[in-house]
Amino acid sequence: MSLSRRALLATGLSSFATGLVAAPLQSSMRPIARVVPEDAVAQHIARSGLSGQVAFVAADINTGEIVENIAPDLPQPPASVTKAFTALYGLETLGVDYQFETRIIAAGRVENGILEGDLILAGGGDPNLVTDDLAALAQSLKETGLREVKGDFLVWDGALTNLDEIDAEQEDYLGYNPTVTGLNLNFNRVHFEWKRAGERFETTMDARSENYRPAVSIARMQIVDRASPVFTYRDLGEIDAWTVARSALNNAGSRWLPVRHPALYCGEVFATFARSHGIVLQPPKEVADLPDGPVLATHRGVPMTNLMQGMLRYSTNLTAEATGLKSTAHAVRQNRGLRTSALGMARWAADRAPGTAPAFVDHSGLGDASRVTAGDMVRFLLADNVRPTLHPIMRVIPLVDADRNAIANDRALIRAKTGTLNFVSSLAGYMRTSSGRDLAFAYFASDLEARDVGKQHGSENPPGSRSWNTRARRLQQQILQHWALRAS
Repeated sequence: MSLSRRALLATGLSSFATGLVAAPLQSSMRPIARVVPEDAVAQHIARSGLSGQVAFVAADINTGEIVENIAPDLPQPPASVTKAFTALYGLETLGVDYQFETRIIAAGRVENGILEGDLILAGGGDPNLVTDDLAALAQSLKETGLREVKGDFLVWDGALTNLDEIDAEQEDYLGYNPTVTGLNLNFNRVHFEWKRAGERFETTMDARSENYRPAVSIARMQIVDRASPVFTYRDLGEIDAWTVARSALNNAGSRWLPVRHPALYCGEVFATFARSHGIVLQPPKEVADLPDGPVLATHRGVPMTNLMQGMLRYSTNLTAEATGLKSTAHAVRQNRGLRTSALGMARWAADRAPGTAPAFVDHSGLGDASRVTAGDMVRFLLADNVRPTLHPIMRVIPLVDADRNAIANDRALIRAKTGTLNFVSSLAGYMRTSSGRDLAFAYFASDLEARDVGKQHGSENPPGSRSWNTRARRLQQQILQHWALRAS
């Protein structure tokens, strides 16, 4: 990924026993011949060595008939496949042309380039705001003729409900589990970089993006002598205080860490750019209520269709949560908490695709308590006017062999959303087979027992998780190839 918006993600085979005979879906989709254990897909599952449970459904888009299915009514964590729901939720609720806005507001009179009052950086919830955008916003402010601010510099993040993190069960240092507010920057991550200099290390914490890398003081790092943990975090009120184990550092490297005070982070970076234009601002202060005043400058994010396409491609959790929270707030005319907002999206999905009953705890799929069945996922994908919206913005999924080499084919095409957590693997979307048949499909695999054990390990990659997910992705590919290259 570049440093632009793209950067800124022990049961045995007996667990499958109840799933190897297909169960009919209770919907308008018409089940055909049931899957028997000798079926090719069941053989792939049996040979995979994958613990836990596997469920999948493939259905003909034009007729609704089920091509194949195993355990279609088994609820499983959808992981980032949740973002397919979120994308349609945002597009239909906010509109395809909707743009998040970040504004500079003057609370007072501007005369002869001097503001006799406060300057406010007001977030609109834009999840994809990056440092380059703040540089452009500061340039726009300069072009208004403003030279001096007599009052305070305020930051406002009340456009969305503030969340300390998406999933409280995840480790503090994971950049893909950020704080969510109405004023976000660089996906609410700070860039930590280190370099050995003799017997010591030089470190930097900055808000880098494609063209700039301003240093920040709101996030601070201390290197300490210990074996573990690698990172610790403390919230010092308006400062993110990190420590890192010296033993974990090689000669040079970097890592993105979450920012827990995004509004102040955003304010500090904006003030840096304003100062470069001769506009000296006081240190940023958070304000609960947005003061009235004229808008001096505005940054508009990309239209919702482009935003959702990027989210589906790069699976950015902050984009999903901000979009979901904003969509629910728009629908009910009031900000809601994450669980309530996710429940609103689940109700919307059930109305959008009658017969489905998804259960969401967030809009990104980061929380593993969400549940969707493969059957409900396919019903959603087959619902009226869903495919014309989602198919064009979904990522193309290549067919690959066991060594991850592309399999040459000029007819089969897959567009889908992937999902991955430790011991959870999912994929759902649309496929044109080599024979020209159009399918909607969903594949969910999980070993929740192993995941629960892994959580106690306190590691980003608990023992066994990487090998499990590798086997799950390989099985996923085998099933895709079975459908894409062989399905009639």
